[in-house]
Amino acid sequence: MSFEMGKYISLDVLYCLPIIQTAHLTAIHATRRNDTQISTLVGMAVALVWSATEVAIIWPDFPLAVFVLNTFTRSVAFTVIGRVVIKLWREREYAHKDLLTGLATRLELLERLQVEQNRSERTGSPYSVLFIDIDRFKSMNDIFGHRIGDEALVVLANILKASSRKADVSARLGGDEFVLLLPDTDQQSCDIMIKRIETSARQAFEKRMWPISVSIGKATKIGKDYKDVEWLIQSADENMYEAKKKKQQMVQGTSAKPS
Repeated sequence: MSFEMGKYISLDVLYCLPIIQTAHLTAIHATRRNDTQISTLVGMAVALVWSATEVAIIWPDFPLAVFVLNTFTRSVAFTVIGRVVIKLWREREYAHKDLLTGLATRLELLERLQVEQNRSERTGSPYSVLFIDIDRFKSMNDIFGHRIGDEALVVLANILKASSRKADVSARLGGDEFVLLLPDTDQQSCDIMIKRIETSARQAFEKRMWPISVSIGKATKIGKDYKDVEWLIQSADENMYEAKKKKQQMVQGTSAKPS
């Protein structure tokens, strides 16, 4: 390639690559408002480098006003590109992740359930689902406010993460409803997990003097027994309501006893 041809080749588009990569990382890892400004700062820095390179090539004949204008317009363009990429990556990320708790969404849970269903059908290994609901959550929201309610959801989400294995999937279906997918887990192991979660939740809630508790239902199946993964969640949900009903009956029975 001759030197004359090289003068006409433009590599300006490569300046966008640092912006796109920074926006991608920011969208995934940012948790604070100031973190979301990183891509903007990188965009301004890249715009400055681009414009300064132009000045250096034909210095000192490059007009200062043009340098300032080019830096400004490129900074605006890179900022827009960064924000668009952040939005796209966040939408993709949070289609599979709950924004408040960081747990899997229903979409991610169903996908992982189907994978486990197929594996269980091939191997004959059982797997289980726990359906977790917070008792008296609405009342606590009404008394303490939604900020405390959100804090309770995060506390429970952290308990599920701490109680589970790497292969397990913790998900929030919405509101105060959570599901825990447990591969290679039979009913006896489910009972152990339920007691662990109930104990951790009770200690965390009592420490904060929150008038709430958790009710947990379970369902254990082998893939060859059925095909519909939604049915397994529904089965665990129904068992959770049975557990909640028994708990309410015990409380009512205790309060009805003569002193």
